[in-house]
Amino acid sequence: MNDNPQSPGRDLVKAALEGAREKAKARGVEPGRRPRVVGGKGGVGGQSPRRRRWSGPGADQRDPQPFGRIASRIAVERGWNASLANGQVFGQWARLVGEDVAEHAQPVALKDGELTVRASSTAWAMQLRTLQGQLLAKIAAVVGHGVVKKMRIHGPTAPSWRKGYRHVSGRGPRDTYG
Repeated sequence: MNDNPQSPGRDLVKAALEGAREKAKARGVEPGRRPRVVGGKGGVGGQSPRRRRWSGPGADQRDPQPFGRIASRIAVERGWNASLANGQVFGQWARLVGEDVAEHAQPVALKDGELTVRASSTAWAMQLRTLQGQLLAKIAAVVGHGVVKKMRIHGPTAPSWRKGYRHVSGRGPRDTYG
């Protein structure tokens, strides 16, 4: 047919292509169309062999999502909600309890629903104990119910004169002041 030295190779390729087309016709696949892959996505790069469809005017999971929505979905999937709620108590303390209370009281620890708060004076510790119910309600409204179930309020602690592991019991340095 051709004077081209590669023509026997070309003939083999054409014959293989014709054989593949005949097998496809026998299976019921139209010529020029890709067969539909069952049980997963076929096509190049894991995309569907169908033409890409746009999401249109309605919301769709393929649309760009706000970062907060994605972060909260990941937190729910990975079980981080409890840790994030605990962090909100410490991060938003001034907003949760008010500026005047936050000025004189700081959260120290939150474990098993019990929030430990350190007050700047014994008077503020007593004031916080009387406001404890209102503070728990405010925290639950913003952070969520069940995050803080109970509050333990401590006043200021006196400085410790006990330094090191060797210590002599007694009055200590107070008796040397004259």
